[in-house]
Amino acid sequence: MTSPPRDASDAAFREALRQDDPALLYDRAPCGYLSTTPDGRVVRVNETFLTWTGYRHEELVGRRRFVDLLPVGGRIYHETHYAPTLRMQGMAREIALEIVCADGRRLPVLVNAVLDRDADGTPLVIRTAVFDATERRRYEQELLAAKRRAEESEVRALQLAQTLQQTLIPPTPPHVPGLDVAAAYRPAGDGRHVGGDFYDVFQVSTDDWVVVLGDVQGKGVQAAAVTALVRYTVRAASVGHDAPRDVLRTLDEVLRGADTERFCTAVVARLRRVDGAWHATVACGGHPLPLLRRRGARPTSVGRHGPLLGVFPHPAFTDTDVPLRPGDALVLYTDGVTEARRRRGELYGDDRLAAVVDEHRGPAADVTDAILADVMAYQSGDARDDIAVVTVAVEPPGT
Repeated sequence: MTSPPRDASDAAFREALRQDDPALLYDRAPCGYLSTTPDGRVVRVNETFLTWTGYRHEELVGRRRFVDLLPVGGRIYHETHYAPTLRMQGMAREIALEIVCADGRRLPVLVNAVLDRDADGTPLVIRTAVFDATERRRYEQELLAAKRRAEESEVRALQLAQTLQQTLIPPTPPHVPGLDVAAAYRPAGDGRHVGGDFYDVFQVSTDDWVVVLGDVQGKGVQAAAVTALVRYTVRAASVGHDAPRDVLRTLDEVLRGADTERFCTAVVARLRRVDGAWHATVACGGHPLPLLRRRGARPTSVGRHGPLLGVFPHPAFTDTDVPLRPGDALVLYTDGVTEARRRRGELYGDDRLAAVVDEHRGPAADVTDAILADVMAYQSGDARDDIAVVTVAVEPPGT
């Protein structure tokens, strides 16, 4: 794939900065800009986008819709996810698409867009920023090539597995205003082999966050590949679906359609702040139910059990709404916690976990660290399964 002439665009943008000309800054920005009507017809486009794609101004403005610039698969995604997200949320962020250029080549891009409305809420214009993702796509392709090479030998497969593990587990949870979030992960055994446990915490929109924690069956490179598929499917589905049960339904469909016999379990919690108060919506698929710890009360399980993901036709998942007050905490964990065993075969169990959560009522990190330490001590320091824990606590006002 031929890269667009970035050097010329960058030089033009630097010259526009020197001249401090708003029109030049728009036309020669280091990203493409398009303005479209609510139905997607292009009404304005900057020179950077034209340079990257090879179109002339008169070929786009007033003649083409944004969706017309996408390949068939991109058009389907536009109509089923991208456009509905814009209408419902008024914005779309980091959407990966391809633009079909004037010469027929495909330019991988990341798209951010906002929908402007008038005082009555009537849609006026869609403003779209287009970022060249050629290098990112090349990087992704190189990772896939590395995976194929690694499978040729056990040593290379092990090295790849360790690299993948770092990408599947966030190094640190993000900062969420109003919430205290902490996570802990401990792979089984000596930690060299990739397990199927994973978690993710990401933002969908303002005061709207998703926490997902799950467990893919098996270990090794193949399990890691399915884990990556699961993690990014949940991210994509959370953009188009408000309800966690619909996210799990989408994930189930993807797993059953994928070239794998592996299944997984997952719990998805969507946390929204409305009028200053946090609310959680929880859905589970074959996964242990989260623990809810309220001030002055013993922790209890929340949610309803659902079927395994990627196994059964027409599964049903259920949302459970949980109001959260300052001091409340939601603890998500994998079965590596409650099914930890001593050498005599005794399970760690739900009651012991609840007791640890009840005893530690400080910051979220204290809870997760205490759980991990107690589970490891219960197994004499030898984890027989992966362990993942995420704690989300509502901070008191003014924290």
